[in-house]
Amino acid sequence: MYKHLIRPILFSFTAETAHAITFAALKILRYIPGSQSFIRLISSVKTPALEKELFGITFKNPVGIAAGLDKNGEFYNDLANFGVSFVEIGSITPRAQDGNPKPRCFRLIEDNAIINRMGINNNGAKYAVESIKNNPPKDVVIVCSLSKNASTPNELASKDFEKSFAIMYDFVDMFVLNISCPNVKDLSGLQDISVLSEVIDTLLTQRRYNDEIRPILLKISPDIPFQQLDDILKLALSSGIDGIVATNTTKSREGLKTDAQTVESIGDGGLSGAPLFERSLKFVKYIHDKTEGMLPIIGVGGIMTADQAQQMMDAGASLIEVYSGFIYNGPLFIKKILKTLRNNAKQRLLSETQTEAATKAQTEPGSEVQQ
Repeated sequence: MYKHLIRPILFSFTAETAHAITFAALKILRYIPGSQSFIRLISSVKTPALEKELFGITFKNPVGIAAGLDKNGEFYNDLANFGVSFVEIGSITPRAQDGNPKPRCFRLIEDNAIINRMGINNNGAKYAVESIKNNPPKDVVIVCSLSKNASTPNELASKDFEKSFAIMYDFVDMFVLNISCPNVKDLSGLQDISVLSEVIDTLLTQRRYNDEIRPILLKISPDIPFQQLDDILKLALSSGIDGIVATNTTKSREGLKTDAQTVESIGDGGLSGAPLFERSLKFVKYIHDKTEGMLPIIGVGGIMTADQAQQMMDAGASLIEVYSGFIYNGPLFIKKILKTLRNNAKQRLLSETQTEAATKAQTEPGSEVQQ
C-alpha cells in the first residue's frame, strides 16, 4: 500500500514538502481516537530476544530512527509507534537557525537515495526542551544529536556544544555529537583532533557535575581516511567517550545510477540511502575490529533491506538506525527488520544449542570420541 499508493503521492511533492505533510498527518492522528493503538497494533513485533542493555539503558530492540526526521524533538512518540526503540532528535543547536536556502533536499529515486543540504535547520535547544516537557516520552529512548550553530567558528564550537548539552541534559537519555555533517561550512573540521579534544573535554567535565551519567557518542563522516579515523578512535578510547555513530552522509557521488547531469544540477549536499550502505558497513566493521569491540557502535547509512540491517549488526553494530530506508520503504519497514533480526536470532540460538548438544554427546563416556 505504501509503495504503490502513499509513496507516489508523497513523491509528487518536493522532499521537504512531503516531510511537512507526513508529520502534519502524524500530528492529526494524535487527536483521532484509537489511531495510535491501531498503528502500534499493525507495527508490533514481539522481540524479547532482541532486548539489550547498553550504556546503562534498556533498549527493547536495536532499531532506531536517525537524526534529521524529528529535528526539534516533536515526534519521537509518533515514530516509536512504528516499533523503533529509540529516536535521535535534531541536530539541535543552542540558537534557532533557518539552515540553507531552499531547495535543499532532493530524491534520487533510481538510486533509492537522498541528497540534502538542509544546513541543520532547527528551532534551538530551548524549543526542543519545551516540546519534550509538553509531550513526555512513552516507551522510547530519546537520543539528542548536538551541533554548533553555523555562524559559530570552530574555535568556539565547544561553547555551543556546552550550552546545548546543559539545556538538554535533564530531558534526554543520551547524546550524539554531530561533528561531521557536510552541509554546514567547516563543521567536518571538528573531526580534527585538536578541536575535537576541546569539545569532548568540555562536555565530559560538565557531565561530572550531574547526578546521572548520560552517554556521549561521536558521529563520524564516511569520507575521512582510516588514518584520521584511527586518531579519533584513540581519542575516544582514552577520553571516555561512550561510543561511535557510523556514519553520517557522504559527499561522494560514486557509482550512482542517476544520470550525471541531474546529479550535477543538484549541487552540494550529503548523500544518504542505498549507495552509502557498503561504505558505512565497512566503517562499522573497521571500528569494531580496530577497537576489539570496546567501543559500542550505532550503525547507520543506507540500510534499505532487512538483510542489510542484519549485516550491519553482524559487522559489529550494537544498535542500528534507519532514515532513507524508512522514507523509501514506509513505516512497516521497521517491522520487517525486527522480524528478520528476531528470526535470525532464534535460528542462531537453535544452531548453537544443537552444536553444544552434539559436542556434549561426543565427549560423554562411551562415545566414539572417548573410545
